[in-house]
Amino acid sequence: MIINLKQDLSSLVKKAEEYIKLINIDKIKEQTAELEKKTELPDFWNNTQEANKVIKDINNLKKRVKPWEDFYKEVQDLQTLYDLSQEENSNELDQEIEDSLKNLEKEMEKLELNELLSEENDRCNAIVNIHPGAGGTEACDWASMLFRMYTRWAESRKFSYDILDWLDGEGAGIKNVTFLIKGEYAYGYLKFESGIHRLVRISPFDSNARRHTSFASIYVTPDIEDEIEFDINPEDLKIDTYRAGGAGGQHVNKTDSAVRITHIPTGIVVQCQQERSQFKNKSFAMKVLKARLYDHYKKEQDKKREKENPEKKDIAWGSQIRSYVFQPYTLVKDNRTQVEVGNINSVMDGNIDIFLDSELKMLTKKNKI
Repeated sequence: MIINLKQDLSSLVKKAEEYIKLINIDKIKEQTAELEKKTELPDFWNNTQEANKVIKDINNLKKRVKPWEDFYKEVQDLQTLYDLSQEENSNELDQEIEDSLKNLEKEMEKLELNELLSEENDRCNAIVNIHPGAGGTEACDWASMLFRMYTRWAESRKFSYDILDWLDGEGAGIKNVTFLIKGEYAYGYLKFESGIHRLVRISPFDSNARRHTSFASIYVTPDIEDEIEFDINPEDLKIDTYRAGGAGGQHVNKTDSAVRITHIPTGIVVQCQQERSQFKNKSFAMKVLKARLYDHYKKEQDKKREKENPEKKDIAWGSQIRSYVFQPYTLVKDNRTQVEVGNINSVMDGNIDIFLDSELKMLTKKNKI
């Protein structure tokens, strides 16, 4: 047991030191100090937008460094405790050291995962769109199940969410929904969820109790409104207003408050009819459009870089990425990572971290080859 403790602790110390060297904490501290000097200049707040960006950069750099510094200090303290127990030739501290080591190993996994969330927009909120495929009521019901799954996941992480657009299905479910999940790294965790999600079950809407297969597409984009400067030429937009539709209730009103915006150069169309105020609907629609345009142009740049670097692997987002089977057996399987979970009810209750973590570890590394 002592040997294992020594080896495991030594391995953890070495791993932590390697990451600290890789992250180059000293260089990040230098960058932070340089930015902090700017905040001391008398004309710093003359340009509010630039000042806010500097403050934000300082905070982000500190957030990158502090968890690793705190973690490494805990590892060193544990090493000291272990050395002390060896000097005194006592086994009294073995259990405490073992428990602390296990906790630190779990913390290490979290820190490693956060290192994969280092792309430009990973800290952003996430805009999620769910659209059912062909299949009428059954497909619309599947879309509502996915909406519940993602919002339950958000709640489990203490994230909040706002519905930006909602269109009731005919009879049941959702015909279309766009919602904003607000929380640090929300986009980073969900970015690989874009794609086709497949459901197999005995339909509750089929009087003959036959098995049905339904599809829904998920599209996740970063909420870049406060993160990145991205201008849209008003001349490129076609804005239509219309009366909100749906099955009735709170999503319908008697004025032309719904807004549809078409970006003419790309053909991207977004709409919002959730609010009774046309102004609010237009604001939400512009938020979604900005995110989708940014995503569109970023993918174009990625494709261009891919042609220049043909050895880099592409990740196709438009294909079927996960299957959810309720009958004749219960299984959720991710087609990319091959991760499987038999407890489908738990997954539908929002326990999807096993998929998100596996996607992040595998696909981020693959895309960086």
